[in-house]
Amino acid sequence: MMLRLLCGLVLALSVSAAEAAVRIKDIASLKGVRENQIVGYGLVIGLKGTGDTLRNAPFTEQSLQSMLDNMGINIRGTQLRTRNVAAVMVTADLPPFAAGGSRIDVAISSMGDASSLLGGTLVLTQLRGADGETYAVAQGAIAVGGYNIEGAAQTVSQGVATAGRIPNGALIEREVKGNFSEIQNLTLELKNPDYATATRIIDAVNAHGRGRYQTNIAFERDYRTVMLQRPRNAPPVRFIAEIEELLIEPDTPARVVVDERTGTVVIGRNVQISTVAVTHGNLSVRITEAPIVSQPNPFARRGETVVVPQTFIEANENGAKVAILRGTDLQRLVRGLNQIGLKPQGIIAILQAIKAAGALQAELVIQ
Repeated sequence: MMLRLLCGLVLALSVSAAEAAVRIKDIASLKGVRENQIVGYGLVIGLKGTGDTLRNAPFTEQSLQSMLDNMGINIRGTQLRTRNVAAVMVTADLPPFAAGGSRIDVAISSMGDASSLLGGTLVLTQLRGADGETYAVAQGAIAVGGYNIEGAAQTVSQGVATAGRIPNGALIEREVKGNFSEIQNLTLELKNPDYATATRIIDAVNAHGRGRYQTNIAFERDYRTVMLQRPRNAPPVRFIAEIEELLIEPDTPARVVVDERTGTVVIGRNVQISTVAVTHGNLSVRITEAPIVSQPNPFARRGETVVVPQTFIEANENGAKVAILRGTDLQRLVRGLNQIGLKPQGIIAILQAIKAAGALQAELVIQ
């Protein structure tokens, strides 16, 4: 049944070359225009007895004391017993050319032995980059997608209650340096490097450049990058927007990906199989234990009750089918496998055997 669904999915995804075309922005990115990761350490307050145990998490106690010291409250030498505070790590991605005053989302993760961050509020936390500079500050109520409820004899939990997010919870204080308008030579980096895909991008961009700017504007560098020469009369933002909207059909390698743990098989469009005969039979052995209780006869002077084991073994080998596979395209290949009527594990075994026989003209990736 699963294989029939796979066959139907493949037929549904079979489209013409024009329909399979994608935008350049979906397969390539502009070099230098990327996000930067920032991180910070902070405290979450307002928890309902689900925070860190201060004796087990001394860094939480030290942080709480330091925060209160900065507010003019001296509690040094005092035994703190609160369970409403938790130490957390705050992470976020700083978008390129982010302006000061704009907001970004932040992720919150517990560091100590807190059981839940539900209902907590993050106290003002500085977010620093790899250079040690502060680029944003985060604060606000945490949205937690899970819960954890504990009782004396039972625990109920769903999702992860020790991690959450604050939508628009960080305020950008420092802008990343960079002037996009001054960049003359731009570079596109392919997300899946390929010589054929890079060539198709160059051809599509040059066709656009000859029609709009009367010159070629794309040049090859290697199979991963494409150089763009921006005309002087072209605004940089509009120029990149036009390039990214161009359509091409990316080339994909012939590859079969197999995940034996979940029984997932993904077959690329360009996978082919040389003519080969395949047979596959399954031997199933069923063992059933049905112990019986033997008791002495009524009014017997001697005897004892014992358990007598009873085992039933049934072996069955399904009739094997022989099919000739020759996959000139993905549809015929899946149709040929469908003739045998296999489960995913059987398909995995057959693909491995075909690869060993040298008939699978593709890379077999086993995860």
